[in-house]
Amino acid sequence: MNYNEVFCEVNKLLKSHVDNGTVASYIPELQKVSPDKFGVHLCTVDGGNFAFGDSEEKFSIQSISKVLSLTMAFEIEEDKLWKRVGVEPSGNPFNSLVQLEYDEGIPRNPFINAGAIVIADVLVSKLKKPKEDFIKFVRQLSGNNQIDYSDRVAQSEKSKGHRNAALCNLMKSFGNIENDIDEVIDFYFDLCSIEMTCSELARTFLFLANYGKDPVSGNKIISSSKSKRINAVMQLCGLYDEAGEFSFKVGLPGKSGVGGGIAVVHPGKYSMVVWSPRLNKKGNSNKGVRFLEEFTSYTESSIF
Repeated sequence: MNYNEVFCEVNKLLKSHVDNGTVASYIPELQKVSPDKFGVHLCTVDGGNFAFGDSEEKFSIQSISKVLSLTMAFEIEEDKLWKRVGVEPSGNPFNSLVQLEYDEGIPRNPFINAGAIVIADVLVSKLKKPKEDFIKFVRQLSGNNQIDYSDRVAQSEKSKGHRNAALCNLMKSFGNIENDIDEVIDFYFDLCSIEMTCSELARTFLFLANYGKDPVSGNKIISSSKSKRINAVMQLCGLYDEAGEFSFKVGLPGKSGVGGGIAVVHPGKYSMVVWSPRLNKKGNSNKGVRFLEEFTSYTESSIF
């Protein structure tokens, strides 16, 4: 299939779409991004690459990085990981304190903020140099040694990170955070600050489209069983409290970030990233969701 032609056709279908979303304003650095940017990149497991729009412009991947930190932690901790974090949809905003209190410090899943903070705590405990080791892992997956954290974005998040600190303190009170709170939170903000292009990020997610094995390098990243489970968590929990509607409309495992990116995978076929900074009320890319809905309908390529 010529996905470049498909992208053009789907984009035509969206010409009448009025994007009334807004750029994330609670992180000062993200507010500076042009709201009209739009990029798409798709990598097939057999080596194809297809692009559209601003696919080579870097953006803040934000919560999409949580899939990668989960992958690393799951490989280290095996099934012990699920004693500290669940795999259920939260049904609540991604930064909710109420549910965490009710569940006695065990986050519903690893993609809400509390769950990703627990994952960060695991990596702080298990890695000798968490920040260096994690970015090395991301560079390995992307095939690009220039991928890096953005100190500018991380500092911007830290300046407004009081609620995340509250989540971490609450979990610490229940015994579900092992390390120093400041160290865990700093690492968490670093994870979210990584900047990548659509093409780099789609390349990074290829291993999840190929049952845990990177089809480019031939390296086994994780087992097919773990890949299946990570894709399942993305399907159920990857778009905050809009995951059900995303499954209904798009039908692919995916993970969004408030930088406007959405990464999706079709196991056995492709990984794909769309980027459009205007967010809907749920914190997901407004145009990105619409594009993916039209794309999977046009290509008849959902997993259902």
